[in-house]
Amino acid sequence: MPKISDIEETPNPNAVKFILREAVSNGTAHSYSSAEQAQGDALAKALFDVEHVVSVFYMDRMITVEKEDQGDWDDLLPILAVPIRAAEAVNSPGATAAAAAAVGGAIAAITSDDPRLLKINEILDEKVRPALMGDGGYLEVLGLKEHTLSIRYQGACGSCPSSLTGTLMAIEGMLKQEIDPELEVVAV
Repeated sequence: MPKISDIEETPNPNAVKFILREAVSNGTAHSYSSAEQAQGDALAKALFDVEHVVSVFYMDRMITVEKEDQGDWDDLLPILAVPIRAAEAVNSPGATAAAAAAVGGAIAAITSDDPRLLKINEILDEKVRPALMGDGGYLEVLGLKEHTLSIRYQGACGSCPSSLTGTLMAIEGMLKQEIDPELEVVAV
């Protein structure tokens, strides 16, 4: 049962980040944009059962919950804390097997024979993902086709206006400079 260490605002006013004392995943990103998607995940399903929740993202010791505009954080935070505290930590007996079975990220991107993808993921791991995680979000590489890299923002970044403008342009500029000057980055 993870304890909540802190609750932080994110650049997205409709998302908050819960920092936990115990991990709820072993480096595997879990991202859901609907209650239907979350049906097989007890933690995410319990969070979607809270009125006004529109997305759930969690990884390691971080959970980001996004709400509808009508939801009020003062009302929602105490209710959201209940299923978070009830969740199993990954070091508990039942959670270890589930974590081992989970697969994060896009397998096609990770197993691609395109050497650019490995380098792109290294750059993102080093320079981009830590900053996004600090804001309650994440970035998944979906694939690379010729000179077009497809990515998906997750967590607080999924609907944040700055991730679809400034952050996307900064990532594209960095990857153009370090990987391929013709590279285009597209958020899907």
